[in-house]
Amino acid sequence: MKAAEAIYNGLKKSTNHAVYLVDALDYSSFFFRRFYKETYFFLISKVPAVWGFCFGLLDIPRLQPLIRTLRRLQNRMNTKKLQQFFKEEQFDYIIMTHFMPTEIAASLKRAGLISSKLITVITDFDVHRIWLADGIDTYTVASDWTKNKLEDMGIPHERVFVTGIPTDEKFASPVAMDVLKKKLGLQEQMFTVLIATGSFGIGPIEAIIETLKGFQVIVVCGNNQGLYERLTAQKSPLVHVLGLVDNMHELMAVSDAMVTKPGGLSISEALVSHLPMIFFNAIPGQETGNIKVLETYGVGMSGLSIDQIGRQLKKMRSSNEAYLTVRKKIRALARPTAVSDIISLIK
Repeated sequence: MKAAEAIYNGLKKSTNHAVYLVDALDYSSFFFRRFYKETYFFLISKVPAVWGFCFGLLDIPRLQPLIRTLRRLQNRMNTKKLQQFFKEEQFDYIIMTHFMPTEIAASLKRAGLISSKLITVITDFDVHRIWLADGIDTYTVASDWTKNKLEDMGIPHERVFVTGIPTDEKFASPVAMDVLKKKLGLQEQMFTVLIATGSFGIGPIEAIIETLKGFQVIVVCGNNQGLYERLTAQKSPLVHVLGLVDNMHELMAVSDAMVTKPGGLSISEALVSHLPMIFFNAIPGQETGNIKVLETYGVGMSGLSIDQIGRQLKKMRSSNEAYLTVRKKIRALARPTAVSDIISLIK
């Protein structure tokens, strides 16, 4: 949704097009919507190995005919409102930041029920076959690595554009650091670590904080109310505890490094903010795939114990040369113009 919002805001600001922002799940059946969200949360939080197995299974090339048949049957049964919406509106373009509407729109186009130009914005650095569908006119991807993999999967190179993952323009906007730190109640000269847990607030957050004595720490707990209450009860003056936030661009701007789950959008926001990253608690599948791609660019650190996370952050704090080297690699991979580059594909 954040990627879709960034494109929506860009279109509203820079064009005169009529633009609609839609959550595809709002156009699905009640049962399907609840099952989709709750099953995903259960798998990644309770049995991530099962999620990783399913993710890998769905990416096996020889199983794709069966998988696509089952997906189309499931979508036909559960997303009738979305299909009807696409058919009634007959949009000139449909830009999709998730694989579920990608398959639905492509199926309608193959059947001749819509004639829209279809743009799929892949929001991870690695790419899974579930994103692919016959009938998609354009794919936008995060990196050259991602483009090469799509082409290896059989997508013609002229349909794939390296734009980066779209982020809100606020992440690339310059800020008055002293003013912003004062606004957020932060000490100005201290090395600041942002711990971002994702919307679900999963991971060994308390243990990571414990190893960061002497750092100024911002913790975003997301929807994990229990974690938020435990941390706020400790009342540590150097640990700033937040719940679900809408100013992540400000938090990234005032931070010197981020400890985060490796979701595609979080990574892209950090890249645009030139923020060094240490990854933890990666979900098997899409997040471990993101790490794999970033390693080829020398960006981000993963597979560290909690003590090693603390040691790496101390190294960044003590060595200006090492810190600047990390930021240089980040700037080379950042794509702050992703939104405008995607909009430019609309003829």
